[in-house]
Amino acid sequence: MSASIQRREHPSQPEPLEEGYWASLLEEGEFAEDGDVFHEEDWVSQDDQPAEVDSKPQTTIPTASQDDWEAMQRIMDADEVIELPVIGYNRGGLLVEWQSLRGFVPASQLIEFNGNAHPNVRRNSLTERIGHPLTLRVIELDAKQNRLILSERAARAQPGERADLLANLQPGNYVTGIITNLCDFGAFVDLGGLEGLIHISELSWGRVGHPADILDRGEVVETQVLEVHPELGRIALSLKRMHPDPWRDVHLRYRVGEVVEGTITNVVDFGAFARVEEGLEGLIHVSELAEGHFLHPRNVVSEGQQIRARILSIDGHARRLGLSLRALEQNGHAASSASDSILG
Repeated sequence: MSASIQRREHPSQPEPLEEGYWASLLEEGEFAEDGDVFHEEDWVSQDDQPAEVDSKPQTTIPTASQDDWEAMQRIMDADEVIELPVIGYNRGGLLVEWQSLRGFVPASQLIEFNGNAHPNVRRNSLTERIGHPLTLRVIELDAKQNRLILSERAARAQPGERADLLANLQPGNYVTGIITNLCDFGAFVDLGGLEGLIHISELSWGRVGHPADILDRGEVVETQVLEVHPELGRIALSLKRMHPDPWRDVHLRYRVGEVVEGTITNVVDFGAFARVEEGLEGLIHVSELAEGHFLHPRNVVSEGQQIRARILSIDGHARRLGLSLRALEQNGHAASSASDSILG
């Protein structure tokens, strides 16, 4: 599909991403360093037996020639599609070969690959592709770093389509795409042969345990562009910024002492979190759950439970909302005692 780019009259310019944003993603797994195909001890070739998956293969990596790097650079500059054989894999993706070069295809860049599958299923899916050709596009090349990254997804775009999209995208634009992959650190969105990443921190104003908790593969979403790196073909997107930050004016919408309704979203040793509205969660500290002694907060509340709580504190800047079930019960008992006294 082609990306739908919307430029509204006054698109809000997103705040700059923190320094090291992309570097942190490298560590988390998009082009994972621990899955780097150039770590000889990590990848498994077609000559290795399945039982030797965790052992070091005997195959050695050939020395890449400068001529081949220059030829691959021309292929990338021309936005050409090439067909390369899969010769190995590691937990991060597939290893392919062209002349004296070895390239890496991240699992997130494969078509019809379930990144959330059980590790054994995931490994089998990668193993089955060894010996078969893949139609690919180069999405990153750095001869000095011996780094060649390719994508099966990008190969679906028409020649020049990716370059046009990158040239037209700007921070603050709104784009529509399809969720293609969900992993621990975020969600990938197909914008038309070019994928953007919604980091898990940009999915919701509230806490997100895993992207799969709020998104589905194949789902169409509208997002805001945060950052564009044309030279690397990287696009940072945000889903949460399509909606106002509920913490920005929380002090205007709620007040200390007010009773609110919510849903328990998570129970931990030190208390429980309750969602008061989308993106706005408060903490009920263990000391504010109930009177008396109990072994664990789970003995008082459970996830999914609907509750009524009293607001103890509000700090929009720190994004903290203190709630209490105990204070609600105490006030209820006080009101009941006063009523009994009057009647008496």
